[in-house]
Amino acid sequence: MDASLTAEQDEIRRTLRELLHKRCGSEELRAALATPAGHDPALWTVLADQLGLPGLALPEAYGGVGCPVTDLALAAEETGRALAPSPLVATAVLAAPLILALGTDAQRAHLLPRIASGALTAALAVPGTALATALALTGVNGGDWAGGGRAGGVQARCVQGAWRLYGEAAQVLDGHSAGLLVVAAHTGGFVRSRPLLFLVRADAAGLVRARQTALDATRPQARVQLRNVEAELLGGEGDAGGAEADVPKALAQTGDRAAAVLACEAVGAADRALERTVEYVGQREQFGRAIGSFQAVQHRLADVYVQVQAARSAAYYAAWATAHGERVGGLALAQALEALRSAAGEAVQLHGGVGFTWEHDAHLYFKRAAGDELLFGPVHRLRAHAADEAGLFDRTEVSV
Repeated sequence: MDASLTAEQDEIRRTLRELLHKRCGSEELRAALATPAGHDPALWTVLADQLGLPGLALPEAYGGVGCPVTDLALAAEETGRALAPSPLVATAVLAAPLILALGTDAQRAHLLPRIASGALTAALAVPGTALATALALTGVNGGDWAGGGRAGGVQARCVQGAWRLYGEAAQVLDGHSAGLLVVAAHTGGFVRSRPLLFLVRADAAGLVRARQTALDATRPQARVQLRNVEAELLGGEGDAGGAEADVPKALAQTGDRAAAVLACEAVGAADRALERTVEYVGQREQFGRAIGSFQAVQHRLADVYVQVQAARSAAYYAAWATAHGERVGGLALAQALEALRSAAGEAVQLHGGVGFTWEHDAHLYFKRAAGDELLFGPVHRLRAHAADEAGLFDRTEVSV
């Protein structure tokens, strides 16, 4: 692995940082969060049209840029620094790779160019609150998370040659504003019980969507209800990417890739939280001197700095490894979320009384750290699953 960045990657980071500094400051961010969509559509248009972020990792044949996942991860690091709310993760990191992996030629040709241009946003809808499970981040995803043949989850039935979906999905990232939903549903009863993926248009009859109040408002979420909604099977009937597709495997591969990108995003947020705290302790005075001059404060921030740098190395490696057959995204995400939690916690503490007010920006980073653990799995479960996958511990039960 070559850890140095190319000139193009440096340019992506520089351009994106300058843009977000101008267009996504504290006031602009809070104004965007107050809108029904939860993000600034004008900023999304700029990110798509001028920088091509939605299509950064999509093939050129479908209107994308054709860059490796590493470039998308570097872009996510910059959006993470600004906590920029946008459909980037939901569209380019979760939904688009599944369409690319399992879609028919016609589905890819129809959807991916529009996604790459930013004209179409998409979201992955997973039953209940099982996003981390479906993506195989905190455990194997071969269980009954999609419904399991019982009431609950999302059920799919084929009625006179047309698929119909019934059920509910919560914690759908940007699901209230997405133009397309990729819905994981259970079908087959007990005989051929299996999860499949379906495409649902935003204007489909029987589809009810509502934005939820989330701990982390910078990552808008929705509750999606499907009431006899007509859907299109991702991959098509009789196709290797349709009813016979290994959906859990595709979701696990997408999950590992998403974890690497999310790790870089968390590193960006942690780095910015640390940066802002260092600036503040150099200005705030106590006992006639800046508190940043006290050794105890310096030690605390030095520990966070080491954590952030270690997490950045792990995140970069995970992004690189996705193209080389290694699955280390979950471990990198665990380390990045832990670094973000530490950086955000110290930001709240070292900003003193003002840092404890909900209105201060330090809490935006603190909520991002807590919200991501709720969405993608707590750190200890991410690590435990990675250890199980690697076979680090002998789980054989010994009878006494």
